[in-house]
Amino acid sequence: MNAKGKVFKYADNVDTDVIIPARYLNTQDEKELARHCMEDIDASFAAMVGKGDIIVAGRNFGCGSSREHAPLAIKASGVACVIAASFARIFYRNALNIALPILECPEAAEAIAGGDVVEVDLAAGKITDVTTGRTFSAEPFPPFMRDLIEA
Repeated sequence: MNAKGKVFKYADNVDTDVIIPARYLNTQDEKELARHCMEDIDASFAAMVGKGDIIVAGRNFGCGSSREHAPLAIKASGVACVIAASFARIFYRNALNIALPILECPEAAEAIAGGDVVEVDLAAGKITDVTTGRTFSAEPFPPFMRDLIEA
């Protein structure tokens, strides 16, 4: 699976409460969750994000509570992939559970800027910042995990 989109860049320790604020957890409606995704850290995100766009963040992305609503809100907003220096373990697992592709790559997380266009080859773990021409390598998921995400 490949993804190509515009980058929304965030810092370290983005927690699940800013990915999808608790006041919206009374719904499982994906469209409703997407309307409020990231609003407490980036009020313009929901209006600006497009299908295929990519989130790039620092360390410990998705820390906080174990709510599956967080990766679901991100996926429902159209984001094709999240690249971070590291992920909170429960977010990592929840992202895989709902088939949101994620890649850990500290070098890419540091170098890629908001607004850049990035292309991701999940099978190869290759991240290309189309804007700057730089490439980065992340550990690709094994074939069985890619099959689960695609299914």
